[in-house]
Amino acid sequence: MTGDHARAVLDGLRAFYDAPSVAASATGEPTDGVDRALALFGEAAVRVPAYRAFLTERGIDPEAVRTAADFARLPLLTKDNYLRRYALPELCRDGRLQDAETVAVSSGSSGRPTVWPRTVLDELAVSRRFEHALYASFRADERRTLVVVCFPLGSWVGGMYTAAACRHLAAKGYPLTVATPGNNVEEILRVVTELGEHYDQVVLAGYPPFLKIVIDAGVAWERFAIRLLLAGEVFSETWRDLVGRRAGMTNPVADSVSLYGTADAGVLGNETPLSVSVRRFLADRPEVAEELFGTRRLPTLVQYDPADRFFETLEGTLVFTGNGSVPLVRYHIADDGGTVSYRSMMDFCRGHGFDPEAGRSEREAARLPFVYVFGRSLFAVSYFGANVYPENVSGAVERDEVNAWVTGKFVVFVGPGPDGEPRLHVIVEIAPGAEPPDGATSLLADAVRSDLRRLNSEFANYVPDRHQTPVVELRPAGDPEYFPVGVKHRYTRSS
Repeated sequence: MTGDHARAVLDGLRAFYDAPSVAASATGEPTDGVDRALALFGEAAVRVPAYRAFLTERGIDPEAVRTAADFARLPLLTKDNYLRRYALPELCRDGRLQDAETVAVSSGSSGRPTVWPRTVLDELAVSRRFEHALYASFRADERRTLVVVCFPLGSWVGGMYTAAACRHLAAKGYPLTVATPGNNVEEILRVVTELGEHYDQVVLAGYPPFLKIVIDAGVAWERFAIRLLLAGEVFSETWRDLVGRRAGMTNPVADSVSLYGTADAGVLGNETPLSVSVRRFLADRPEVAEELFGTRRLPTLVQYDPADRFFETLEGTLVFTGNGSVPLVRYHIADDGGTVSYRSMMDFCRGHGFDPEAGRSEREAARLPFVYVFGRSLFAVSYFGANVYPENVSGAVERDEVNAWVTGKFVVFVGPGPDGEPRLHVIVEIAPGAEPPDGATSLLADAVRSDLRRLNSEFANYVPDRHQTPVVELRPAGDPEYFPVGVKHRYTRSS
């Protein structure tokens, strides 16, 4: 390790531990982040061999990039044109891969997995977003908190990053303890049962469908003041209410927090009581959501610090600039979504008769911009020219008349129906030990069709009436073909 790197790590640790709560500093007017983005560009152009070569190949003089307009004209980085074209050390400052203390591996959902070098400084950037979530929603600075990491452990980003970030917060002075059973249901239940009574609250951190399995497997959750820290998937507000009830949670606006994170840059944004209240308002008004987002799909809606992660949008997809062991300047992450300024969001909601700030404490109402994320369009299936998304279907398996006998997981694909013509197929997982009622598949098919017509105008208008009712099939929990145990679930298939 070089002396410069060691000093940078020590300076970063000192600054993080000495700083007041990140949420407490988010109450003033936020910066737009462009100055920090320009500074990172300037440093990367000089110190990162791959980025220097990338600019040279395109005839770009870094000295000529001085303004926000100049920055917006820089070419986008992608996995194909940048990350996979250069050797891993060349993507790091001064070509020094050895300064990385560890590596994370992406899930490879859009191709082969990607390796990301990491240092303690990268953990601190992520820790600020965890801190915001734990402070603003869970009041973890005031409550003795047990964080149970239910993400898979290993080289994947979720589990190790969560454990590291929460340990940094404990070292900073939060009354917080971290347990790491990983995605082992029995071990999670044992940890909570043995330790939970010693804390004011227990935070379960994991992927939404897996945490539902955990909640459904346990009993008497109200003893432990459960909170949920979620990441990795878009979920509905019906899902939030359903799992919240089963976990004994009482405040849907503050008892669960979703993080928007990627292997590329860790956590980019987090839900707040303010953002959740906005999302819940929009969930009941798809026509208002369509006015704001351009679609009736309900995205993940989080707030972010533009000084840490600078977002731009391009044709309905997200581009971000962020510091890290591999600095990324205008990286096209390919998530469908966009940004809304804090003031624009408040004005929009008030224009529709809802004031998100009403009744919100200073702790809960961070004056930060919003980013909304639908996920990647490659996770939709095309049916008669209509894009059908998992979130269009999820509400049907979360209804009160259904949720007692399904897990909430399903797979959607287009294939031939009984008559040989194309049909939308929905494979649904039965909850362990549950017995679906007579007519269960018809009930689900009608519910899916109803929700698709209500939420997806393409489906309602493009798909002929006689092809709108899907073919529904029920499969047992853990079915190896559609619901294999121990891997991240995929809600769509190409066929």
